Amino acid sequence: MTGRTRKPGFASRPGNPDSWIKAADTPSTSKVAGEAFTARLTIDITPELRGRIKVVAFRRGITVTDMLRDLLAREFPSIEGDPT
Repeated sequence: MTGRTRKPGFASRPGNPDSWIKAADTPSTSKVAGEAFTARLTIDITPELRGRIKVVAFRRGITVTDMLRDLLAREFPSIEGDPT
């Protein structure tokens, strides 16, 4: 490579875990209705589970995104006094 700098890979993590966690504090250019800032979360699931999730969301008449946000909010409620 002549004159090129190497870019980190898409899923590369910084060496310092604290900086990785706090990186979500940087505002995003994308906006979700009613939300000032959102952070993307990527998980690996089986194709079968993905299919079941999509079917349930369709039957409920909502998007997979909204259904999973509601599920995560129920499972991990805000804790009063929590700085996050």
